[in-house]
Amino acid sequence: MSDTKKIVTMVEQDMKKVTSKQRIVKITVQILLYLFLCTMALIIVFPFYWMIISSLKTTAEYRLPVPTLFPRQIMWTNYLEAFTAANLGKLFMNTVYVGIVSTILSLVVTVLSAFAFARLEFKGKNTLFALLLATMMIPGELFTITNYVTVTKLGWIDTYTVLIVPFLVSIFYIYLLRQNFMQIPNELYLAAKVDGTKDLKYLWKVMIPLSLPNLISITILKMMGAWNSYVWPRLVANTDHQLITNGLRNAFTDMSGQANIPVQMAAVTVVSIPLFLVFIFLRKYIMKGVSRSGIKG
Repeated sequence: MSDTKKIVTMVEQDMKKVTSKQRIVKITVQILLYLFLCTMALIIVFPFYWMIISSLKTTAEYRLPVPTLFPRQIMWTNYLEAFTAANLGKLFMNTVYVGIVSTILSLVVTVLSAFAFARLEFKGKNTLFALLLATMMIPGELFTITNYVTVTKLGWIDTYTVLIVPFLVSIFYIYLLRQNFMQIPNELYLAAKVDGTKDLKYLWKVMIPLSLPNLISITILKMMGAWNSYVWPRLVANTDHQLITNGLRNAFTDMSGQANIPVQMAAVTVVSIPLFLVFIFLRKYIMKGVSRSGIKG
């Protein structure tokens, strides 16, 4: 019996040692993982922190050989100067108008096109969809010259129309929403047709609510694209219809070519706030859109 107890005791000790080693390894891995995540978070957050503190510095402090990590004198007047020097209010309203209108119209086109390719039956549907997908292989920059020639002939230069209409259709958004619609059981559509439900009513009452996370993700992406667009607005809108991206480029440069960086950073901070607010209030829908792409039939 004594030998048996000794063996049992030795086995228990060995198990405790193994368990202790596993616990140490697990804790070490977690510590390293959190250190890595914290490091990456600091790397991502630091540019935004630098943008904000730079917007609160004086020009002299910003140009110091050794940068300061916090303003010695907080200059809130930089934000007021940003609005007056660059007519930031006008640029902001132009961008908001173009972003909202282009997003709403683009959503209408995307939803109707995705529904047609997902549920309606017509001759050449698959071939047409394949051709549309093939256009995604062509860089958008190749269409810039042809689009410019077209809008010039139409007389749209320096209008809101030229900033909205050329980019209403996105094949990627149509493809993304079409795949989401395809995962909604077709039996729902057939049952609705038996009950006499029209296609548009079925789309509004059934498919759009079920695809809401993806629609919100598309909305955010479209708004970001309109908010951050630079090349096209720079090319076609040069006076009253400038957007934030191209309107701020030379707004804070004096006659000698020196840029007032703190005021420019203040303007950049202001125009970045709307996108942050959109993400904060709609982040749960973004997560839903990423975690699930639809309903499995």
